[in-house]
Amino acid sequence: MSELNTDSDRRPDDQDTGAATYGLSDEIVQEIQNAVEQDEPDFIHAALEDWHSADIADLIEQLKPKLRAPFFQIMEGRIDPDVYSDLDENVRDELVEGMEPAEIAAFVSALELDDAVSVLEDLETEDQQEVLNEIPADERAALEEGLSFGEDTAGRLMQRNLIAVPEYWNIGQTIDYLRDTVDLPEEFYEIFVVDPRHHPIGTVPLNRAMRNKRDTNVRDIMDAEQRLIPVDMDQEEVAYQFQQYRLASAAVVNADGALIGVITVDDIVDVISEEAEEDILRLGGVSEDDLFGSILSTSRARFPWLFVNLLTAIAASIAISFFDATLEAIIALAVLMPIVASMGGNAGTQTLTVVVRAIATKELTSANMIRILSKETIVALVNGAIFAILIGGIAWAWFGEIRIGIIISIAMVINILVAGISGMLVPVMLEKMKVDPAIASSVFVTTVTDIVGFVAFLGLATMVLL
Repeated sequence: MSELNTDSDRRPDDQDTGAATYGLSDEIVQEIQNAVEQDEPDFIHAALEDWHSADIADLIEQLKPKLRAPFFQIMEGRIDPDVYSDLDENVRDELVEGMEPAEIAAFVSALELDDAVSVLEDLETEDQQEVLNEIPADERAALEEGLSFGEDTAGRLMQRNLIAVPEYWNIGQTIDYLRDTVDLPEEFYEIFVVDPRHHPIGTVPLNRAMRNKRDTNVRDIMDAEQRLIPVDMDQEEVAYQFQQYRLASAAVVNADGALIGVITVDDIVDVISEEAEEDILRLGGVSEDDLFGSILSTSRARFPWLFVNLLTAIAASIAISFFDATLEAIIALAVLMPIVASMGGNAGTQTLTVVVRAIATKELTSANMIRILSKETIVALVNGAIFAILIGGIAWAWFGEIRIGIIISIAMVINILVAGISGMLVPVMLEKMKVDPAIASSVFVTTVTDIVGFVAFLGLATMVLL
């Protein structure tokens, strides 16, 4: 077997490319699979010695399912606990099922609090308690508190390990404290200044602390303005705060306003990616990332929206049935009819996608809604007119009947206009009703454009041609 060299081992000064490359190639995955099947631990240990935990996680996901457990056996004692937090949820659940509570507790204890909570929350309640019982009491208390917070809230994201100093300390005392403290956070960007009730009253960025003399009081150089994150704030709102105000970290406070944790930007990167992925999947009628899920669970997850789509398709078919005599008399209409509905659906999806994302990022508000709606209406009219001319000319030339060209042109303008308006109004109305617009918008918009397209086209044809 040839010597393995991962793309992630390459450096920026590589002479052949002049730039670093990352990720796994098909060749790498195949070589590792072959090594697992042939039980060659020495080769695998040597090959993966310097790999990052995220690359190991990607490798595990790409291995054949039947090879994942043998791979873990070969890598026993060499797997960084961070690999478990980097794994896809379905793959991680599959691996954890075959582990004893003590084994799970061992790697959970080595993870940061938010990652440990993320692993534990996916376990059944009984299994979760068995794992917690294997964890030392002080660590268990922090994990139980983390699990007590609502799912997808700041409490699930935060780290309890942070640096907080009283307002009357100076820089010298603060630096000595940092040097003498054994359990410093692995990464932190600022020092929180608190009052006697442990309420955060300001922050001192690390670079500012290093640039000031020892006798400088932290109160004199702290930033009094800061973004405090309530422990029950939704993670999507937390991500918005970080993105909007360019935060590197933020204090998490309880209902009494006391400092209980910190959220850092590396946690928020995961949230932003997760929320964006969730919106994309929901627009497609998929509730979660089921790439690595079982056939049964994936089918079950996709069924509800496919069933809803079936009902809306039946509604569109009923609308067509009212014009069956028109279709029987003029076969050309049956040929051209899908064009009107398809163009309307695509135009609606374009607007819908932009609007759903704008709602998620808070770029679409009550203040600019009318202006944006006016813009989308004009864009729909412009595109509708252009495509109406195109398809009208094609239909005229195709069937040699100018009236058919005129009918489909008018229907095209109507449907694209309705598509643009509904693509904006539907998600906005769902948002007002406290329904996630990413979940249901596409079904309603598609139904509207289908029915309006068919009725406009066939209704005009009935009036003009019969």
